[in-house]
Amino acid sequence: MLRIHFSELDLARTRLADAPDPMWEVASSLHRLQTGHGRRAHGRWHADVMRTLRGTSLGRAVRTLLLPLFPRARYFPDFLTPGEGAAGLDAALEAILAAPERRVADEIARLDTRRRGHSPLRALTGLENRRHLTTTLRAYHQAVIEPVAGQMQDVFDSERSVRIRHSLDGGVDGLLCGLGPSLQWRPPVLQVLDHVDDRDVYLDGRGLHLVPSYFCWQRPVTLSDPALPQVLVYPLLRTAADHVAAHPEQALEALIGGSRASVLAACMAGATNGEIARRAGVSAGTVSYHTRTLREAGLISSRRDAETVLHTVTQLGVELMRPTR
Repeated sequence: MLRIHFSELDLARTRLADAPDPMWEVASSLHRLQTGHGRRAHGRWHADVMRTLRGTSLGRAVRTLLLPLFPRARYFPDFLTPGEGAAGLDAALEAILAAPERRVADEIARLDTRRRGHSPLRALTGLENRRHLTTTLRAYHQAVIEPVAGQMQDVFDSERSVRIRHSLDGGVDGLLCGLGPSLQWRPPVLQVLDHVDDRDVYLDGRGLHLVPSYFCWQRPVTLSDPALPQVLVYPLLRTAADHVAAHPEQALEALIGGSRASVLAACMAGATNGEIARRAGVSAGTVSYHTRTLREAGLISSRRDAETVLHTVTQLGVELMRPTR
């Protein structure tokens, strides 16, 4: 179990990511390629990735460079998931290039403790070899992550809407409650039950950066070095309400009429059935019918939270509404 200890200042400085972190998604997606855990949830993605990488130079680079660097194990180097990733892929790759040589050498050596003799990974202390690494990471992100970026963002936005509501209603206590079955908030300690090791982390006024992850599966992940700004990457919960129809164009044909458009507009900032009914001026039964049609069309995402269901607009829904906004 990991125990994260908060002070009052830490509670004030705890924050939630506003977008998926590209390098944490790269790391977690590489872990999904190394195990059958989560295969059912990511089955179609996994099959597409295997077809994309098979017999290609990128596929060889994934096997010989990326998988050894990101093992599904107790440890992989912290410099590969820099905090700059919050600003996007370009900023993350620049931070990897700028990592001090001594730090890179130490973290690679820790990763390679079981290897004997010279390891090719140790060459990453050199700037040119790290340039090759960042080029490979960019190509991997483009081929493997970007095809599901829209779906990833939709699930992320749904989670963020739930967390923001909990934060508004209950402050940081509300934010830290209900993050998932592996996380328990026992003030002033956040317990990570299913963690790779047993230790205590004291935030010491730095706060905690919460990062929901699309590809993270069941077990939350943290940085190994307690001296770094602390991050907690936790899996996005998936429910039956996350389902999107296989043929959304058929459902889109039903998307005709002013009432349904009003329901879609009411979901822009995230809304429950009752809130939609008030905003759109329709009955609760009508809301349920319209939200089901909108969800099947891929225009909204619905997430059950306790006794309510929160509806948020997907990127497709945003694009559909853009000409009328």
